[in-house]
Amino acid sequence: MDQRIELRHLRYFLAVAEELHFGRAAQRLNIAQPALSQQIRQLEKIVGVELFRRTSRSVRLTDAGATFRPRARDLLGRLAADLDEAGRVGRGEAGRLDVAFITSATTIVSERLRAFSRRRPDVQIKLHDGFTVDVLAALERGTADVGIVRDAEERDGIDLSPLRTERFVAVVPAEHPAARGDRVEAAALAADPLILFPRTAGPQAFDVNTQPLRDAGIDVQAAQECSNWHTIVMFVASGLGVTIAPYSVTTLLPAGARRLELDGPPAVSRILMATRRGDNRPLVQAFTAASEPVTDRGHHWDNSQGRPS
Repeated sequence: MDQRIELRHLRYFLAVAEELHFGRAAQRLNIAQPALSQQIRQLEKIVGVELFRRTSRSVRLTDAGATFRPRARDLLGRLAADLDEAGRVGRGEAGRLDVAFITSATTIVSERLRAFSRRRPDVQIKLHDGFTVDVLAALERGTADVGIVRDAEERDGIDLSPLRTERFVAVVPAEHPAARGDRVEAAALAADPLILFPRTAGPQAFDVNTQPLRDAGIDVQAAQECSNWHTIVMFVASGLGVTIAPYSVTTLLPAGARRLELDGPPAVSRILMATRRGDNRPLVQAFTAASEPVTDRGHHWDNSQGRPS
């Protein structure tokens, strides 16, 4: 005889333990009473002790049966929970999602995470920050499931979809001559030291970011290179130079730094969601669905004038 306990043994045992009557338990389980009695005897043989004390008038649990009852209920409960969790993971309702992102998109990432967490509260989010090239590399290695990048170049095996478009602005020290107004031409920054992130952080992102300077005939040579925008704007505030930055990183400037609108052709940055091509896992699809494109709020471009409207 097979001596393994099966799930039906636990279900049958609990039914009898709760009803304390083989007839009612059999009816509840929708099986014949003799078959139920046989299964309980088989379980007792496997355990090696009686679990029920039977008489012609009553059925009651033995000490061993009373001890086994909560454990059997716990085993079935944990199995049901494990099956439910597996189903929720398969449907994208639970599990873990690794999101890699650029620090200049922190505000956008937090918005997306709030929207996603409202829809999928049981999903654990693991965050990793880095340059655009780092985010794309993490996706290619499989150490990230979703990436948020800026002005990324196309790569084989990576799908890019737009999340937000925002304009570039100039950031200058408060004592800069241009800081007396609200706008500046890029050409007026030609004599100032430039503080930028390194081009190796994302070649296309760097080129898009510095396009207004190159359009003005400025030879783009960074006097200082920094790994994040917070440090860049802090250096600008201390008077070490100027920069061209996406609007979103200038919403909370330190004292000593001024944001100026750029005159000339509109310079636009694109924040993109990156995923591995063909990754149709429900969890990734659920995150993508919660990340609908958003335009730079209140700053739509009027391309006829090159100014934000």
